[in-house]
Amino acid sequence: MSELAAHGTDYSVVESEEPEVLSSNLWSAAHLLASATVFFFLAFFFAYFYLRSVNNAGMWRPKHVDASVTWGTLVMACIAASALLVRFGRIDQAAGRREAFRLKSLVALVLGVAALAVQAAAWTQQGFGPADGGYASVYFGWTAFMWLFVLGTMFWLETVLATSWRYRRDPMGAAQVSPGHASGDPHRPAHDIRNPVELNRASLAALSFYWTFLAGVAVITWIVLYLV
Repeated sequence: MSELAAHGTDYSVVESEEPEVLSSNLWSAAHLLASATVFFFLAFFFAYFYLRSVNNAGMWRPKHVDASVTWGTLVMACIAASALLVRFGRIDQAAGRREAFRLKSLVALVLGVAALAVQAAAWTQQGFGPADGGYASVYFGWTAFMWLFVLGTMFWLETVLATSWRYRRDPMGAAQVSPGHASGDPHRPAHDIRNPVELNRASLAALSFYWTFLAGVAVITWIVLYLV
């Protein structure tokens, strides 16, 4: 494929696209991802209240099925704090305080990973399994998929943080990026996007929006599964 790209591609057509184009796409993608997330977790929300209202044979939530509020609160608190730090980090980055942004993002990443670890520990500490009634099934399904969504978001945060750290000595980033670096094609004589590292700002903005949104989903999850 690289040989075909090297000899058969008219690079003048695709190179030097303004970063604002992809920035807009990233922002739209974050909103579409949030919309898809709503519909995904809406299924668990519906299942919770439907199975609770039906309560076949009194097996909705047997007496021994009692999820720990402490574990659930720790998970929710870590996620909420992480999302808040990412939002503050975005403000720092926009103001040119890059070191403060990286520090807040690093702490946010640690908190997000801590939420994953605490949730995994919580599963081992519960005195019931997914087959112990309707509530147990919804609990394990809902928290398992929330775990996966948080994991994906933490990977996103790690890539933004790693990119910022890699080009930390160049305020604009472009000077240290060799031609073709952004596309992964070493045969390109120039960037396909003008100053590709500048897109890290747009990626952080999209990440901040989605991570805040997912933290809101985590708070709703905590209310429904542990308090209702």
